[in-house]
Amino acid sequence: MPIDGLFNTTIQVLAKSIDMRAKNHTMLSANLANAETPNYTPSVLSFEDELKSALKGKHGGTPALTNPRHIPLKGNSSSIQSVQGEVVNIASSDTGKDNNGVVLETEMTQLAENQIMYNASVQMLENKFTDLKYAITGSK
Repeated sequence: MPIDGLFNTTIQVLAKSIDMRAKNHTMLSANLANAETPNYTPSVLSFEDELKSALKGKHGGTPALTNPRHIPLKGNSSSIQSVQGEVVNIASSDTGKDNNGVVLETEMTQLAENQIMYNASVQMLENKFTDLKYAITGSK
């Protein structure tokens, strides 16, 4: 049995989602830390659409075969691993006198949403590994 079958696309997508959510958490935390910094523009990491495209095989990250001796990669694993996300600066119309674009309620909401999605991804990944353990040992 090939080992690629054990670690399917679902595990790769969940692992990438956890990685991207951790990076987004760092950015959202930086936004909160700079809530009083003049001229600060908040930013977030946008990666969901890129990850969906990679999952559908539409991502442009698949390496080209430029030599006849190159071995083509199977599946979407290379495109999923190449997802990096995009840093998006959020222009707020509600800037204060110091031209700071951080809105605490918005940042706290985004932080909570990101944390919930992170925890859900970790739980799903844990369930996948529990299923693998069950398949290997025959007991939970």
